Order: sequence, then structure tokens, then C-alpha cells
Amino acid sequence: MHNDSTLIQQLKNKDEQALALLYDKYAGAIFSVIIKMIRDEGKAQNLLQDTFMTVWEKSEQYDENKGRFYTWVYRIAKNKTLNVLRKTDMLIQTDDFSVYNNKEEVIRIDPEYLELNGALTTLEKHHKKAIELVYFKGLTHREAHTEMNVPLGTFKSYIRQALKLLKETYAKSLSLILLILNAL
Repeated sequence: MHNDSTLIQQLKNKDEQALALLYDKYAGAIFSVIIKMIRDEGKAQNLLQDTFMTVWEKSEQYDENKGRFYTWVYRIAKNKTLNVLRKTDMLIQTDDFSVYNNKEEVIRIDPEYLELNGALTTLEKHHKKAIELVYFKGLTHREAHTEMNVPLGTFKSYIRQALKLLKETYAKSLSLILLILNAL
């Protein structure tokens, strides 16, 4: 069994065998994270491959003093998956709109989405920013509190207060937010 530090050093020296061994060791755990987020096996496999291509290309950026190798790979996979989930502009048309007789039916917007969006806009600026960073941009609480330049405890209270306000202004939004959290 190879030591991770040795394998990582070999990876930084562009040793393909080291990449293969690290892939064998971590791919299963990383794939399970990706599949839970995206819920599409084909996309998950592509994202796993893309993640390890990034690991190969940017291996020199890994610093073992800043965290474990798994955590570094996990963050790469998570960010790539979130980027795919956020991507709204499709470059290739996959839907055949010619089957619809009434084009207006296709453009229908779910009223619950509009209500939730309206509830989010009623939040104070700092509450809205905290929710956006964690639930829509996928940052951890530690990353988000740094971005907002507030103490971690204060940031966590922003999240709690925001969720409480959302629950009060739109009771159904809590279940929708929980669905969003489960998707992440």
C-alpha cells in the first residue's frame, strides 16, 4: 500500500501511475458525492473524470498543510457539480418543441417558485446574501462567513434568522429549501 504523501508527490511530478492509484483509492467516495448532488449517472461519471483531470492538471496547487487530499479533491468535484447544476443556458437544443400545439404552455412558470422568489426578496440584505452564498452558490459556512467578512457565529445566526423569516413569510418555502438542500 502506497503512502498518500508519496503518491501525491509523484502526482505533482506527473506520474500517471500515482494518479491511477489515487483514483482507485478516492474515486468511489467522490463519485458518491457527485451522484447525490446531480442524480444522473452519466453526468456523474463525466464529472468524476473531469474532476480527476483537474487533479492531474492542478496537482501542484495542492498543499497538504492546508488540508487532506480527499478534501481538496472533494471541493473540486463539488464545485464542478454545482457549476453544472447552475448552468441554465443549453448550447444544444435537446427538446423538440414542435410537438407542442400551444407554445404558451411551454413557458408556464410555477407560481410556488414565484412566491419563494418573492419571499427571498423580502429578506434584509445580509440575510439574503447569507442564503445565496450557502444554498445557491454552494459555499460552506466557513467559506461564506469569510466572504461576508463577519464572524462564523454571526454568519450562522444570519442563516438561522433568514430561514425563520422565510418560514414565517412563506410556510411552504421551507420544504422547497429542504428539497434544494437535498439536491446539493
